[in-house]
Amino acid sequence: MSKEGEQPNWWQRLRPKLLGFVVWSLARAIGMSLRLKVLNFEQVLERAKEGKGAVLVTWHGRSLIPANVFHGRGFWAIISLSRDGEIQNHIFRRFGFRIIRGSTGRGGIRAALEAARRVAEGGILAFTPDGPRGPSRRVQPGALFIAQKAKCPIIPAGVAAYPRKLLPTWDRYMIPLPFARGVFIFGEPIDVPEGISEQQFEQLRQKVEQAINALEEQAEQMVRAKRV
Repeated sequence: MSKEGEQPNWWQRLRPKLLGFVVWSLARAIGMSLRLKVLNFEQVLERAKEGKGAVLVTWHGRSLIPANVFHGRGFWAIISLSRDGEIQNHIFRRFGFRIIRGSTGRGGIRAALEAARRVAEGGILAFTPDGPRGPSRRVQPGALFIAQKAKCPIIPAGVAAYPRKLLPTWDRYMIPLPFARGVFIFGEPIDVPEGISEQQFEQLRQKVEQAINALEEQAEQMVRAKRV
């Protein structure tokens, strides 16, 4: 680890690129092997085609399948400024995302404002509202703030795969096994109007949270019933 103010050595510069390439290669190989059903994605593609922005949200622990589905589409993502974030930066750039750097603890407001500007310009932002460190499956206000500021809707989504491995991480990160069944479902858009009260904002936050959970439960039932 380099001390503050010191230039990183060659290994510290190479490490995130190397790990990013390895993780991306594995994630891409798994993603390409899946028997995957994607439902209601047309609404997102139509918005992108018409230059209308949106904030796509699903849980942090279910991001491997969305990363593959969004491959090469030029969607936006927010990645933290941490050392782990630097590795994720290389991974998601290889998936074809455009990246905004920042998180709750560091550069978050600047990143949220930039994200809102990109969405208002017609960009599609893929966002994990419980990231980067949780609490798991709890929507933080950031996604609603960006959607409200951009005057564009939030589109919730649920993801499931089976068989899969759930890692012992805070978000129980899901890694589908090769050739697994996968389902990725998009729900109805949720608007976040300007000028709403704190109580109304909280109700919308809970609505987004419930929508993601309901869509994920639907996806879980489909993969376990082998309806893929």
